[in-house]
Amino acid sequence: MAAPAGTTRTGGDAPDGGPPGPDGRPVHPVDERLPLHRLLPLAAQHVLAMLAAPVSTAFLIATGLGLPPDRTAALLSATLVLCGAGALLQSFGVLRIGARLPFMMLPGGAAVAIFLQTADQHGPATASGAVLIAAAFLLAILPLYRHIVRFFPPVVLGTTVLLIGINMVNVTAPMITHDTWLALVTIGATALCYLVLPGVWRQMSVLVGIAAGTATALLSGTGMNTVPDGGPFVALPHAFPYGAPHFDLLAAIPLIVFTLASLAEATGQTVLNSEAVGREPDPARDVPRTVRADALTSLAAGLLGTSIMVTSAENIGIVQLTRVRSRFVTAGAGLLLVLVGLLAPVSRLLATLPTPVVGGAGLVIYAVIAAMGISMLRRANTSEGPTTTVVALTLLAGLLPILAPELYTPLPVWARTLFGSGVPAGAITAVILTALFTRDRR
Repeated sequence: MAAPAGTTRTGGDAPDGGPPGPDGRPVHPVDERLPLHRLLPLAAQHVLAMLAAPVSTAFLIATGLGLPPDRTAALLSATLVLCGAGALLQSFGVLRIGARLPFMMLPGGAAVAIFLQTADQHGPATASGAVLIAAAFLLAILPLYRHIVRFFPPVVLGTTVLLIGINMVNVTAPMITHDTWLALVTIGATALCYLVLPGVWRQMSVLVGIAAGTATALLSGTGMNTVPDGGPFVALPHAFPYGAPHFDLLAAIPLIVFTLASLAEATGQTVLNSEAVGREPDPARDVPRTVRADALTSLAAGLLGTSIMVTSAENIGIVQLTRVRSRFVTAGAGLLLVLVGLLAPVSRLLATLPTPVVGGAGLVIYAVIAAMGISMLRRANTSEGPTTTVVALTLLAGLLPILAPELYTPLPVWARTLFGSGVPAGAITAVILTALFTRDRR
């Protein structure tokens, strides 16, 4: 019997002892279907680990645009539904849309700032139009990806993944500045669970850490977020919340630049995710599928009033920690996010999770991602002069926005977008230097 599409069959045992499929052959771990009693807590772990980003994004946009509470609730609902729909697309992969890898999806951090800046200068309808233009542009350039994939060797991907981890630690660290001890409880419980508990409990170490931190906050009476009660039970997203989108190509340039930079980031994340699940990386095949799902979800985001959506790196850290590689876990997490987004009381309840607790869990996950970047760099021969130079200058470009952000203040908006954020700056630097040195060697 032929293997189903998207399933890898091998002789003997599947990687890490994968279970046998209907035909008696082992199923690749990424295609393993878990029983419901295991899948639900593992899916919830992914949801809780990434929940802070969509919730904070929705409140940030609502605050920046001065939206009333009912429209803020609708925006939060739309953001959660988009995250869930994107995870389902990436996990299942339909018509070459989605990589069939355990990916989650989040609003792009830098893209949110660009969206708000565009809204401030040109109005929210123009900002929504800019999201639609940038997403359509990303779809339009994908056919060229096969011609540029050679510029993403291990040295580029390793430094990009390392910078993703470092930059996300930098972004997440302010979440624990208040009630830092709650974050330390979360980190300690996560590490202890991973080190001493067996089997399934080890796989749920991040969830146990979040539960321990939240329980500590409840017992101490500090740290819990407050979210206004009331409103409808079912919160349906509103299309065109700012009126019909206004299309201004010049106003959309900063978001277009962001999508170009995110292409390099998507390459690193797709290769990293493939390796985390034990699947041979194939960027030319998988990255366009990943980016198509990003772009289509971003098109929906432009219609629903929020910003560009991108694949998330933090769930890759969970996969690496727990060693549960099934894409059906992230598909379950996507379904949970859609339900949470539609059920207003549930989304309000999850929004009360202590920020330091979510931040502490995030720090563990992003530190694991940084370590995975170092592991990828080991494959590059860093003893060679050109490779060492690429790594050094890439880290310089990626770390300067963290260490000296004031250097980028005088630059125009497009330049700040390109160079003032660590991951895009580092990724583009690595690609350009690799191309130059490759040309020199030829």
